[in-house]
Amino acid sequence: MTTLLKGGKIYDGTGKDPYTANILIENDRIKDIGKIDTANKIIDITGLSVAPGFIDAHSHNDWFAIKKEPQPYFDPFIRQGITTFVAGNCGLSSIGFNEGSPHVDKLGGGLFHFRETTGKYGTVNEFLKAIDKKSPCNMTTLVGHCSARAAVSGYKTGKLSASEEKEMLEILDTALENGAAGISLGMMYEPGIYADVEELKKVAALCVKHNKPLTVHPRAESKVSMAYPELFGRSHLLRAVDELVEVAKGTPLKLHISHAIFVGRKTFKDQPEFIKIINQLRSEGVDAMFDIYNETVGVSVITVVLPAWYQGMSLEERNKPLTKFKLNILVKATSALLGFGFNDIVIAYIGKGYEKYEGKTISEAAKMDGISNLDMYLNLCEYSDFKGRVNMGPYSTPEIIKEFSHNDNCLYMTDAWVEDFGVQNPAIYDCFSKFLRDSLIGIGDTMQKTIRKMSGATADRFMIKDRGYLIPNYFADITIFNEDELKKATPDQEKSFGIEKVFINGKLVLDNNKIDKTVCKTSGRAISV
Repeated sequence: MTTLLKGGKIYDGTGKDPYTANILIENDRIKDIGKIDTANKIIDITGLSVAPGFIDAHSHNDWFAIKKEPQPYFDPFIRQGITTFVAGNCGLSSIGFNEGSPHVDKLGGGLFHFRETTGKYGTVNEFLKAIDKKSPCNMTTLVGHCSARAAVSGYKTGKLSASEEKEMLEILDTALENGAAGISLGMMYEPGIYADVEELKKVAALCVKHNKPLTVHPRAESKVSMAYPELFGRSHLLRAVDELVEVAKGTPLKLHISHAIFVGRKTFKDQPEFIKIINQLRSEGVDAMFDIYNETVGVSVITVVLPAWYQGMSLEERNKPLTKFKLNILVKATSALLGFGFNDIVIAYIGKGYEKYEGKTISEAAKMDGISNLDMYLNLCEYSDFKGRVNMGPYSTPEIIKEFSHNDNCLYMTDAWVEDFGVQNPAIYDCFSKFLRDSLIGIGDTMQKTIRKMSGATADRFMIKDRGYLIPNYFADITIFNEDELKKATPDQEKSFGIEKVFINGKLVLDNNKIDKTVCKTSGRAISV
């Protein structure tokens, strides 16, 4: 079966200038590009633009690819032209445990769960087999340090024993050997928050051994955080980056800093030094890069602003007046120094029976219940068993996004997933469409470079073979978009815009805003790296 895409303006993923040509698809591959004029089916796309199917460089959709009914969780991403995901980020992969582990319930960091899935797949081989041709989109996965550490020792707060560390490193090493795209760290999430630099160096050494990326959710992403006891002095965000410098220095590590954000208004000024450190690392031989989304807010587990020492306490210890007094003083001082407070945290989901809080800030909920902000926050943590979900901001500014979008060491992503309940992350709707629109209206990078950062450059970074480019013999992952519609659209309307058609492995899954749910059942492929 052959399909001819006729007359489109082609951005091939290399960053080179676009050109007009026809694309011949045969089965799941691009057969030829040029002046071909015959095929079993001809689709005239004159006036439209063509790109490689977009690759989401930072995703958690490994947890949703194994759902019994995965299609609804991928629908909004396909609508923004995404065909492939790099999943398993922030240390929270759905893989990374041995059969019989007593701590599998600890995986997911409170954000993700094995609910309504076809199974639990501890190894990368089991996971890839479980999703291949059984999910809408293509996917490769990282193996999470948090997941492997939790599988071995639960949420142990201290240093791992020699045997525990050995088992954890063996899980990670085996995953890399068998096709995981890299290792991810989640230094804000349990149990990643308990790992010291020496442990992280051993994890990084595995990535160097296999020449695969180490993606990192840093220990802090704000000027002041709960990750460090000192409230004054060097920004906590920069201290967290310093930690990564310590881990990576003297190695050729592919260090990839996840979601380069600057939480709190007083953190925005750290952006120039962040870039300076990235450039310095690269000059010293560390392959340092980062990724961004086109949003100024983000989603996290409700405990992300709690200090590690508090999370490690028993319920009895947490309820002691002195503990609460100490926490209250720390939170107030942090808020003042950060330019970020409870009025910046929107409650996305706490649990059934607590829907009245959804969409409200912590401050609004506190006023509604007639209690202090801190009491409201701690109550919500308890109500949700410390697993509630929040939308937080400001994480960035339009100006920072604009500057980063021009940086050649930056990739694009969504860091978003579809939730069954509560308030959704806005990035599920139009994040990639906004990158395209920014290019067209002169805010973002050139269109050819913009597309490269969401296709070829990401494929190169994670060594995804035969995808990310419009080249003969590559898989026919293709996104077709309308530049006029992109320019005219109003973003942030909880829907995508400008994307006309999407092919995944040669199958037309989106056509004029209609998703073929039957085709989507088998269109995605598992990618071993």
